Amino acid sequence: MSRFAEIANGREAWSANQSVPCHRHDRAYAAIVLSGSYEECGSRGRFRVGAGDVLLHDAFDAHLDRFQHKGAQILNLVNTGLTAPFGIGRVGDADAIARAAERDPAEARAQLRKQLCEANRAPEDWPDILARDLLDDPNCRLDSWARKKGLACETVSRGFGKVFGLTPAAYRGEARARRAFALITTSDGPLAAIAAAAGFADQAHMSRAVRALTGHPPRAWRRSIPFKTAEAKAA
Repeated sequence: MSRFAEIANGREAWSANQSVPCHRHDRAYAAIVLSGSYEECGSRGRFRVGAGDVLLHDAFDAHLDRFQHKGAQILNLVNTGLTAPFGIGRVGDADAIARAAERDPAEARAQLRKQLCEANRAPEDWPDILARDLLDDPNCRLDSWARKKGLACETVSRGFGKVFGLTPAAYRGEARARRAFALITTSDGPLAAIAAAAGFADQAHMSRAVRALTGHPPRAWRRSIPFKTAEAKAA
């Protein structure tokens, strides 16, 4: 995915049985479900959501969407300032947030921050467990994981791809790139050390992955944040 999908404040209406292929946005945003239901599979795992649920997306997260028989009405709010440690939340009055968004997106974002709390996730199947393990451990070995679960590697690759739209290895690679990107933009540690911490073989490998994820290499991101390091010049 070399291009980013557009995202803006406002409502979206999705028809029954629509599906949206895997895509990525370059801005963080929250998707508040106003009505209907759908399934989202992506960088934070798989979520099945309905009215009142809120999906939180970081910049450069990737996901696909599958809308059920009733479709869905969604309110998107960009740059909410939320740093919640969970991917799915819930609000008590989604309609009030939607009405506020018609007047002033800033007011809607404030209401969202006030109402938001963590929501319970749906029961997990093995693709969900694998996604979580790949996110938690950048060095998770797929053959070992499959053996422990009593599954064939081919079954794991095929079944995971059917749910998430990409192979477990590709999902793990994107998780590593996002982990590296977060460290690059929130710390002044040496890039070589960040590459090792994120599970990359070397700094060059990390740089290619971050560029593929965000469109820019690590040194460009280092220039865009307050601290500067000699390591950034050598990236």
